[in-house]
Amino acid sequence: MQRFLLITGTLLVLAGLFWPWLSRLPLGRLPGDIHIVREGFSFHFPVMTSILVSLLLSLLLWIFRR
Repeated sequence: MQRFLLITGTLLVLAGLFWPWLSRLPLGRLPGDIHIVREGFSFHFPVMTSILVSLLLSLLLWIFRR
């Protein structure tokens, strides 16, 4: 558990440091993401982005458990 927390914390710090470059990735704007804009209202739900991130994290956790 300690190793997992250290790796997660390190990844969050690295993501924060590299945010100017990471924000240019198309995550959150993939086909399948729901974005509704009405007058005075905006709703965004990143369905495909969530699935992609979930698969990536599952793969990484599976690799680190071995």
